[in-house]
Amino acid sequence: MISLAHVQDASRKLEGKILRTPIIRSPTISKMADADVYLKLENLQMGGSFKVRGASYKIQSHLSELRGKGVIAASVGNHAQGVALAARAAGLPATIIMPVWSSLAKQEATRGYGASVVLQGASLTESIEIAQRMADSSGQTFIHPYDDLEVMAGQGTIGIEIIQDLPDIDYVIVPVGGGGLIGGIATAVKALRPQAKVIGVQAAACPSAREALLAGGPVQLEETEGSLADAIMVSRIGDSNFPLLRDLVDRIAEVSEDQIASAMLLMLERKRILAEGAAAVPLAALLGSQLQLPKGSKVVLLISGGNVDSLLLDRVIRRGLVNSGRLMGLSLCIEDVPGSLRRLLAVIADRRANVVRIHHSREEKDLPLGQARVDLELETRGFEHVKEIVDALKGSGYRMKIR
Repeated sequence: MISLAHVQDASRKLEGKILRTPIIRSPTISKMADADVYLKLENLQMGGSFKVRGASYKIQSHLSELRGKGVIAASVGNHAQGVALAARAAGLPATIIMPVWSSLAKQEATRGYGASVVLQGASLTESIEIAQRMADSSGQTFIHPYDDLEVMAGQGTIGIEIIQDLPDIDYVIVPVGGGGLIGGIATAVKALRPQAKVIGVQAAACPSAREALLAGGPVQLEETEGSLADAIMVSRIGDSNFPLLRDLVDRIAEVSEDQIASAMLLMLERKRILAEGAAAVPLAALLGSQLQLPKGSKVVLLISGGNVDSLLLDRVIRRGLVNSGRLMGLSLCIEDVPGSLRRLLAVIADRRANVVRIHHSREEKDLPLGQARVDLELETRGFEHVKEIVDALKGSGYRMKIR
């Protein structure tokens, strides 16, 4: 296990090599949560996430022996970019094994930081195994994304910064994937402010931390794909991380995909902060019903990264709008005569809804003669507004399907 001394050593060695990211207070989120809420913005870190901290400390701790050999790592994206940046800063070659399904944007970002990218493995677990074998045969040093004491100590420097900036903090809420981030942060926070509570949050689709705590040790879950929080979809927490998770973390919460999407949208709209899915889980948990923190608590949410693919971001925004009742879809039939579409749109306009998309068709096989189908997507103010629109349409004689 690591100690505060290890994290403090990492803090000294990383000075000037990483960004000391800001902590900002959010009046909006504070009001929503009935708490005093601050955001630790690791999305502004080099490479767009906290990962460069652990990778840099690992490399700086073994710099002399790495000369001429370089490093190798496996990652879906954030750790890849962190290792690539840390290796480039140290003048070392880096090879990154990424699963074959890794996003093109993250592949190109990793190459842009100077690393060689190899696409091998159907899952992160498989890519890690491949990278470890390659390291054994090549003499390169393998940098594990989370199950490594020096990597964990590097991530723990975030905890030191939090306590330095907010020495009277009550709660620190941290995303949990493999356990390296929360293990490092909890080590620092609990040593410097023992009364502070450290809460971990994971995606409900991959509750590896919860299952490990129930079983008394790391357990292997089935590999899961498709979560918005892909950076924390780790099917087995690290062996080195588990004791810290067990001994120092006060609670583990879980959030759904809809909660993650809504939190990402809230951060983007209210704070103009681009947070990836894994980085949004602390906010999702805070605004959900599971934590119930005491009124007025001083809380830090760790916004762990901001690497979101552009195409995914569009889907996240739409999903968040639907979940909050601000985007609704409906399908209905109207008479195929002049003025029918105008009358339909007049009902919608009278309720001050905005038509985002419209599709009008009279040629579908299941349509009766003399009928046309209209599919609408409307911008709305919330669920009460949605109900008002539906009631108005029903009152005007329309039958519809809500999508």
